[in-house]
Amino acid sequence: MPIFMDRHDVSEKVTAEIVAEIHQEDLRIQHEYCCRGITYWYDDHRKTAFCLIEAPNKEAITEMHAKAHGEVPNTIIEVDASIVESFLGRIEDPAKSQKKELNIVNNPAFRILTVLKLVENGLPILPNKELFKAIHTIIEQFEGRLVNQHKNYLLISFTSTTKAINAAIAIKIDFSNSKRDRLHLYLGVSAGVPVTKQQPGLFQETIKTAERLCAIATNRIVITTEVKELYESENLNVPINEDFIQVLSLPDEEFLANLNNFMEKEWQNASLNVEDFCASLGFSASQLYRKMTSLMKKSTNTIILDFRLKKALELMQKKDKTISEIAFETGFNSPAYFTQCFQKKYHLLPSKYAKSL
Repeated sequence: MPIFMDRHDVSEKVTAEIVAEIHQEDLRIQHEYCCRGITYWYDDHRKTAFCLIEAPNKEAITEMHAKAHGEVPNTIIEVDASIVESFLGRIEDPAKSQKKELNIVNNPAFRILTVLKLVENGLPILPNKELFKAIHTIIEQFEGRLVNQHKNYLLISFTSTTKAINAAIAIKIDFSNSKRDRLHLYLGVSAGVPVTKQQPGLFQETIKTAERLCAIATNRIVITTEVKELYESENLNVPINEDFIQVLSLPDEEFLANLNNFMEKEWQNASLNVEDFCASLGFSASQLYRKMTSLMKKSTNTIILDFRLKKALELMQKKDKTISEIAFETGFNSPAYFTQCFQKKYHLLPSKYAKSL
């Protein structure tokens, strides 16, 4: 049967003991709905609980919760148990929480996620064996977990904001000292919970934010305001090291999210132009130009072009379309113009890149 994770937003009066009692009520009747409660996470600070349940479908989970205690979940998503374990470190109740009468789990599912990207000649690449070993050693030193080795980046999970930041700085320093002249390293750090209403997948909202931060990182590690505040709270208000860290303000975070959401909807539109961005984002052309160049160090037209080329890379990696099909699908007016833009940015022909995959 499939495995699901659900989210419950609880009131201020709820305690870890109450959540444990509610969980026991689920276990008591779960067989009636062909469900199996595997484990759960509870965050007393954020007043959220996340249940991991094997079930025939989402409806069975909702019905089980409704009958057991009436606390139905806000959101339910299907998950892969191995991916859950990669992010959260477990898929069963913590051993230290085991009690004969009641198993109280006060263990948050909140995580700090780092996206690490290596770029050579504009193209994202995975680290070689030597570099991967160096990065992995630092991740383990700071108790991080390598969640996924994506085709275009590494995704790393931490329970501690301080360790996430210190690990990112250590990787940055090690990379700089190794004098890898042809390579560029980019790091984005965000924080969040596994299930939200905004994104359907596990930690998808947090991953998407970290990806976007990574995309605008240049000389420094880019983090959210929330990560900064968590770090300073953990370190008795000691300020974050701005020699290595760039903190994105809340208005800039909102702008970046709105910009990327708009481009995700419109990037295939061949007639997309600056006026469309201005209308969607509520900026004049001059305001938008200043914002783009300040935050992303690029003009609006360059951002559109780069976004389309990034999508082209993703389509080429799937190996199921021709170069011409990808050119038109990504909003280019002709395969020839696509080839020209691709070669200018990545210093090789798209056909040669496709053969290298």
